[in-house]
Amino acid sequence: MQETAEQYKQRLAGYLGEQDALKVQAAAPAKIERLLKRVSPAKLRKRPTPGKWSVAEILAHLADAEIVGGYRIRSILAAPGTPIVAYDQDRWAEASNYARKDPQRSLELYRTMREGNLRLLKSLKPEQWKHYGIHSERGQESIETIARMYAAHDLNHLRQIQAIIETSPARR
Repeated sequence: MQETAEQYKQRLAGYLGEQDALKVQAAAPAKIERLLKRVSPAKLRKRPTPGKWSVAEILAHLADAEIVGGYRIRSILAAPGTPIVAYDQDRWAEASNYARKDPQRSLELYRTMREGNLRLLKSLKPEQWKHYGIHSERGQESIETIARMYAAHDLNHLRQIQAIIETSPARR
């Protein structure tokens, strides 16, 4: 059974807890890079089970999600209260052929987009953190909420990547 929007928000909130969202976001790309150091490209493309994403697919997803997050934050800053459209990550994965994307290029895109988004977030005035958009599935989300969700999203996928690599029969 697929989780509800509220269950998703609560699950992500549990990953982050009281950690600083910007610090978690800043550290995530390097943590992923360290996990991938001794893993072959073939292993990065292998799905752990049918219907579950490979590490390469997760990396492509992280890159796309970072683009989406940056767009959402910029849209909210330009027009507080703006609608935020949800997207179907599985359809994006299929339409963009995540399975065939180069994992290193996906990681580089993720890292580059993340650096730009963090620069923007760090430049915000305190009142701008409260600006919000209306997510089509989750309702009102402030920039602060989005930043926390993206940090938790990183932690979620870091766990998945680590689990896939650790359960893989061979690292190379």
